[in-house]
Amino acid sequence: MSRPLSHPALAAADPELAALVDAEERLQTETLRLIPSENYVSTAVLEATGTVLQNKYSEGYAGRRYYEGQQNIDRVERLAADRAKAVFGVEHANVQPYSGSPANLAVYLAFAEPGDTVMGMALPMGGHLTHGWGVSATGKWFRGVQYGVRADTARIDFDEVRDLALKERPKLIFCGGTAVPRTIDFAAFAEIAREVDAVLVADIAHIAGLVAGGAHPSPVPHADVISTTTHKTLRGPRGAMLMSREQYAKPLDKAVFPGLQGGPHNHTTAAVAVALHEAAQPSFRDYAHAVVANAKALAEQLLARGFDLVSGGTDNHLILMDLTPKEVPGKIAAKALDRAGIVVNYNTVPFDTRKPFDPSGIRIGTPSLTSRGLGTEHMPQVADWITRGVEAAGAGDEDALGTVRAEVAELMAAHPAPGLVADPS
Repeated sequence: MSRPLSHPALAAADPELAALVDAEERLQTETLRLIPSENYVSTAVLEATGTVLQNKYSEGYAGRRYYEGQQNIDRVERLAADRAKAVFGVEHANVQPYSGSPANLAVYLAFAEPGDTVMGMALPMGGHLTHGWGVSATGKWFRGVQYGVRADTARIDFDEVRDLALKERPKLIFCGGTAVPRTIDFAAFAEIAREVDAVLVADIAHIAGLVAGGAHPSPVPHADVISTTTHKTLRGPRGAMLMSREQYAKPLDKAVFPGLQGGPHNHTTAAVAVALHEAAQPSFRDYAHAVVANAKALAEQLLARGFDLVSGGTDNHLILMDLTPKEVPGKIAAKALDRAGIVVNYNTVPFDTRKPFDPSGIRIGTPSLTSRGLGTEHMPQVADWITRGVEAAGAGDEDALGTVRAEVAELMAAHPAPGLVADPS
């Protein structure tokens, strides 16, 4: 039996596009999504992104707009900002940034001048492009210097970070990244930032949901500015927020608008408000702690199966695997696992000898499977599928990948995803 399209108006207006959306819904329903930056949002968040708030232009901020007719929009934006302040315990929140990279760029505009020195984790070590990496605008317009991790532990050496900061005297120091499997020591970064009179920016895009749910230490007591996306572990729409102490509010707000953006995306702001309301519920705390418990359990199972995990495991939602001992490159493994219904991304590992587009590792995480209700009791099965998938990739065994895919689909059918049609038939 074929599943009916879940967007009848779209299907009537544009059946080609509707079919693609339906195909993506099927894919997300039937596969085991292990990309750590992905998740499932609730039906309520999905509905909020599709409201008539899409129809509004609202340049400016609540109570200070350049367009009339903002009575309801102002209340929506204030609601989202107030909820962000309550959930994270911050003094100021700006919910207008379109996404994480523009949010980070606003931080540069607020506190640095072109050519100033900025410091962040090197991209191959787990950092983010917008932390001053050379190919990014932040590395082209500013002088980026990077810290890394120790070769023996794959963890940050704060003596080295301090020495680099004292030598380079950066205006901004970023902490956080895209492939950091261990707890971020915000207090240690803050001490170094104070010593060199730098603004400390905690980029918690990956771990915001864990922070909100009390499953990761908060940067709020330590960081001057906090940047985050609103999706990933926070389970909101594709957007971003900037949070800070009150003393940094004006330069940040001016950097977002009019510095970088025009009118905010009000439908996204509404969905952010919904996600933050959900994050304030006791069930969200249970979810956040389950994400970490699942990741730790999965890491233990993978180690038992002979996988090399960067830093030896994880403290959060993310696991970075070096497949060099398995003699299967990360890209080949990721594509094979995709054919097996297990969605990961290939990723560089610290001190990788392979090229970024053909690296040694894969990056996996547990937010999506946790949102589907999988628990630690399922992690041996997930580890077994990953093991069989990587082995099949090395052997070129497509039949084995097909077998895994069928098994994955069966388990996924028993655990419907939030926001998706429950019946995958």
